[in-house]
Amino acid sequence: MCRKIKSDYEAGCCFQIIAVSNWQLYQASHERKDMEAYADFLAGLAAGDKKCLGKNKKPDMLIIREKQLSEKEYLQLFMRIWEKSRKMGDGQTRMIPHTYLAAAERTGSGWLHLPFPLFQEYQESGALMDLQVGTSVHSVEEAKAAQELGAAYVTAGHIFATDCKKGKAPRGLEFLTAVCTAVTIPVYAIGGIHRGNLPLVYRRQAAGACMMSEYVLP
Repeated sequence: MCRKIKSDYEAGCCFQIIAVSNWQLYQASHERKDMEAYADFLAGLAAGDKKCLGKNKKPDMLIIREKQLSEKEYLQLFMRIWEKSRKMGDGQTRMIPHTYLAAAERTGSGWLHLPFPLFQEYQESGALMDLQVGTSVHSVEEAKAAQELGAAYVTAGHIFATDCKKGKAPRGLEFLTAVCTAVTIPVYAIGGIHRGNLPLVYRRQAAGACMMSEYVLP
């Protein structure tokens, strides 16, 4: 991480880093490829285990985002990670389930991340109750609508080119600035973000950045 951001952290800067999980990326890059090992790895990230963090700092939040898993498979994984991390002691990183409301309900995590259309549906039906919910947005209009619907934060992207969105042009830093200035809730940049371009995100008034490969790849 660049010196400027590091010094601001030491001065109490609230710029936050969110680690985002990816089972397929983990399988392709780690020797142990079973789901139990993956749960151990993610629990280690949440607990700040140096063997799992590698050269990274402990993330401020961890979003378990596994679109390729069925709901049953996802719930099994999330419960494993939740239970394992709690056994590692206090001071856990905030762990946020993605998509599945049941994961938040069964663990009492208090948080949930949803794709924007699902966030709209759940919020309008009253299904989210007292949960703190973040949502993914891809336009300024969606960011404004998310704020009006009561989102706790938004992730805005994709900012840089990334293999996760192969063939799709990134929305870029100007888009990130536009979202950050359009809403008052925290905006976290996502998409192709790594230590090398993190300072560019920091300068765009974002509340933080989401990183996947930096945390999942060994």
